Amino acid sequence: MPCEGCMERDNKSTDASTEFLLLGFSEPLCLRALLFLIFLIVHLATLAGNMMIFMAVVMEPSRPPMLFFLCQLSVIELCYTLVIVPKALLSLTVVDGSTVSFVGCAAQMHLFVALGGAECFLLVAMAYDRYVAICQPLRYVAVMSEGLCLRLAVACCLGGFAVALVLTVAVFRLPFCQSHRINHFFCDVPAVLHLACTQSYTRELPVLAACVLLLLLPFLLILTSYLCIAAALLHVTSSVGRGKAFSTCISHLAITLLHYGCATFMYIRPKSSYSPARDKMVSLVYTNITPLLYPLIYSLRNKEIRGVLRKMLRRKKIAQLN
Repeated sequence: MPCEGCMERDNKSTDASTEFLLLGFSEPLCLRALLFLIFLIVHLATLAGNMMIFMAVVMEPSRPPMLFFLCQLSVIELCYTLVIVPKALLSLTVVDGSTVSFVGCAAQMHLFVALGGAECFLLVAMAYDRYVAICQPLRYVAVMSEGLCLRLAVACCLGGFAVALVLTVAVFRLPFCQSHRINHFFCDVPAVLHLACTQSYTRELPVLAACVLLLLLPFLLILTSYLCIAAALLHVTSSVGRGKAFSTCISHLAITLLHYGCATFMYIRPKSSYSPARDKMVSLVYTNITPLLYPLIYSLRNKEIRGVLRKMLRRKKIAQLN
């Protein structure tokens, strides 16, 4: 049954002319100034790190599949931070919140979910690459062809954007109460759903379906890939060989656990545990810190990307000398 004060969907308050008020942060001004400085530095470092990996891979004439997928991951992280972080930094500078239009809020939610979903699917493609490399090494070049990698990359993006579009339309077709004050610094799904007037469980169904398609299903596929990898490594008698094979998976495993751990904490939980203040702080870390950790993890743990970065730096040094 709709809550008191609800407005019908055909009312002008829920059409494209509606404006939402993003309340942002209520912390003291000095703390917000400190957070702004910290996260501005982190944001610039994130852009520089992902851009460096993207440029290094693009300039490399021969790109193995893992480098190709890593390049796509860097592009996704660049777009992801540009969609969320500037608005978050703005929220730290204003006192009474900032307004966002109905269409702008829906667009931000769609891009945020789409890029996150594309990353979930991309992690599956990277897990499949590791599976073929370890379990079918003699067929690796034939299986992981350039055409297949390109099709997987396109499928990851299209899948993420399709699921995000359905979820966004479902959320913004709900009737909203008269209060359009979003207690967040961007149009996150739980924060917008909190404004919906319906008290039935139907408003939770789109989120549940999206979590299954974007989180649960990809995670199960990744888990299956690594179970097959573990079974294959049991037949490797050399401990050096097992260690070398497993070391190629460490970076991907670290990013997978980081991504799915944060996403699960934010979206797969009981409705009663929703806390706007906690969600804002977790989202601030999730949208700022984790995109910075991804290039650091791959730069430190992946031999191929370290080699590509060294080549790029050498070319830059030679160009400066010339």
